[in-house]
Amino acid sequence: MLTRTLLAVTALIFGAAVRAHVPLVEMTITDRITGEVLPVHSARGERWIAGTPGNRYSITLHNRSRARVLAVLSVDGVNAISGETAAWDQAGYVLGPGERAEIRGWRKNTQRVAAFEFTAVADSYAALTGRPEHVGVIGVALFREAPPRVSSQTAPMEARDRAEAAAPSAEAAGRADGSARSASKLGTGHGRSETSVVQFTGFERAQSNPDRVLAIRYDSRANLVAMGIIASPPPWQPDPFPGALGFVPDPPRP
Repeated sequence: MLTRTLLAVTALIFGAAVRAHVPLVEMTITDRITGEVLPVHSARGERWIAGTPGNRYSITLHNRSRARVLAVLSVDGVNAISGETAAWDQAGYVLGPGERAEIRGWRKNTQRVAAFEFTAVADSYAALTGRPEHVGVIGVALFREAPPRVSSQTAPMEARDRAEAAAPSAEAAGRADGSARSASKLGTGHGRSETSVVQFTGFERAQSNPDRVLAIRYDSRANLVAMGIIASPPPWQPDPFPGALGFVPDPPRP
C-alpha cells in the first residue's frame, strides 16, 4: 500500500558516488542564531548536543544513498509533521538520492512551519500538549523504498521549495540522571511561523520496521557539564604576566 508522505526538497543535490560504509542518512543540528552546527558529544552509548535556551534550531538530514528514503521525524516524542505521539508508521518526508533537507519547525500545513526553538520543558510543545515524557530527544526513523511494481498509479508530484523531515520517539535512548542537573531541562517550543512549501508524493516502504533509527539527545550546556557529558572548563587561574613590559610607575596619590 502506498503511504501518503511529504516530499523533501533541498537547494543542494549531491551526486557523488556513495561507498558501502557511508551511513544511509546523516543527521546534524544547527543553531540558527549563531549558524553553528552543534558538536555531538558521545557518552554512555548516546549522542548529545548542547542547546542554548531561546535559540531557534534546525535539523538537517542528508541522504547518502542512491535511492529515495522516507524519514519519519520525531522531536520530543512528537511527530514533527502530524503532531501525533510519534510512531514508525506515520507521515514523513521523502529524500531523493543525495538530497540534503533542512527541517526548521513543526509542520502546520504544506506552506508553513512553526520554528523549533530551545525552551524550558514547561514551555515545550510536547509538555503543552500533555506529553512531556520524551522531551529532550530528536529521532528519525529511516525506510528504504520498495522496488517499483507495474502500476497505473500517478507519478510522484515534484515540489518547488525547501522542506523538512519526520521520526519516532527514540525510546531506545536511556534516561539521563537528572539529579546532577544544575538548570532546567530543555525542550522544543512551538515558535514563530515560517514559510516552507512541500507537496505530497507516494512512497511504498520496503518493510514495516525502519532500516535505521537515529537519535540525538539534547539539553543545556550547564546540564551536560553537570552530568559529566561535557568536561567542566578549567577554573580561572591568575596570569603572572598580564601586562606589557615597562617600569614600575608611582601609585596614585590619595
